[in-house]
Amino acid sequence: MKTFAPKAENLNRKWYLVDAEGQILGRLASQVATILRGKHKPVYSPHVDVGDHVIIINAEKIRVTGKKARNKRYYRHTGYAGGLKFDVYSQLMEKRPERILEKAIWGMLPHNRLGRKMYKKLKVYAGQNHIHQAQKPEKLELN
Repeated sequence: MKTFAPKAENLNRKWYLVDAEGQILGRLASQVATILRGKHKPVYSPHVDVGDHVIIINAEKIRVTGKKARNKRYYRHTGYAGGLKFDVYSQLMEKRPERILEKAIWGMLPHNRLGRKMYKKLKVYAGQNHIHQAQKPEKLELN
């Protein structure tokens, strides 16, 4: 009997809609990363992108626990000497709330070509509206 190896062209990808309202940041990010990688499917293989598409709405209503709202920092670098900059969670939440979820999920995906391919299947929106109604996403309840 031959070993089954999934092929990207034979997969059917689903679209999931996740409402982030009231969810805790890290718990939601880990569950979404699992869906993007395809670990919830029986055909999962670590070297093939078998994951599904995920749309996250209400990113501005995500929660964090403890003192993270005041103390958590998001670093970036300009590329120049001494160009390390950071934003505090509360500042980033006012400017670009979807960036917080994107960075949390990116950190849980593989950091290689395959991870970049998986990351492109993630769509995050700060409000209730999104532009993917044509894909008919299935509402996904995460705990």
